[in-house]
Amino acid sequence: MATAAEHQTARSAPDQAAADAARTAAQQSAFDAAVAADERIEPRDWMPDAYRASLVRQIAQHAHSEIIGMQPEANWITRAPSLRRKAILMAKVQDEAGHGLYLYSAAETLGTSRDELLDKLHSGRQKYSSIFNYPTLTWADVGAIGWLVDGAAITNQVPLCRCSYGPYARAMVRVCKEESFHQRQGYESLLALSRGTEAQHAMAQDAVDRWWWPSLMMFGPPDDESSHSEQSMTWKIKRHSNDELRQRFVDICVPQAESLGLTLPDPDLVWNEERGQHDFGAIDWTEFWAVLKGNGPCNEQRITQRKSAHDEGAWVREAAAAFAAKHGEAKA
Repeated sequence: MATAAEHQTARSAPDQAAADAARTAAQQSAFDAAVAADERIEPRDWMPDAYRASLVRQIAQHAHSEIIGMQPEANWITRAPSLRRKAILMAKVQDEAGHGLYLYSAAETLGTSRDELLDKLHSGRQKYSSIFNYPTLTWADVGAIGWLVDGAAITNQVPLCRCSYGPYARAMVRVCKEESFHQRQGYESLLALSRGTEAQHAMAQDAVDRWWWPSLMMFGPPDDESSHSEQSMTWKIKRHSNDELRQRFVDICVPQAESLGLTLPDPDLVWNEERGQHDFGAIDWTEFWAVLKGNGPCNEQRITQRKSAHDEGAWVREAAAAFAAKHGEAKA
């Protein structure tokens, strides 16, 4: 026969389940109300598991893109055409490392470790922006990346300063300020080339021809093919859809290209008076998905170099950890 305690457990289990369900419903309601009121969700606040997972995925991809994105431009540090250009480029690459640091730190507030995120990057379980799988063939590519790639990043990231998750939004404030400098530097570099010799102008035009379409792909797939965009907007992680941001970027770039004296490689690019925006040609999404799946020109090279840098830097991390532990013991 069942004991009195067992009868009590049987009676209390449904009550406990009901109480848990009511508490979760109240927490969900409070979360929804905070998001609707444009309040910030902080690390210690209750949040749905799916919201947390979506943030980890997006912030990790963003952080990975920053540290992988160091490679294409670092390729030109030793070959910069002047000491001034070298100093600017070194500062920019250093900034990208800092952006990665801010973003990995933001991701850690969600309960994931930096080591775990890097392991997923190295094993291919997490992605980074497809744009960084293209080669930098000439010095002009550094300017094109600054103007187009960083320009696209700013267009995408400025709204993230109002992201519903506090640590991510605050990290983006500084990131966007520095990306704005990078975009201006790229524009200035292309302007100097465009107004230089005939060969320099041709080099600048060639770089823009190669980087224009991949830059448009940076905003992600069309809205009707995006698996995360709608939910991210509902949670106010994102504020605008992929297509809205892409259109905004095109409209910004057209007059800038005219000022540069360069042509954007799209014969279908034309002002639409009725819409008050530019119409532009079809994007080759087949290329986008191929690069994203690891079949781009530099996918293997980027990951191989990232793994090598991580392995070779192990002694630095170990030394820093040992120093921190020793300092902590001395302070205690």
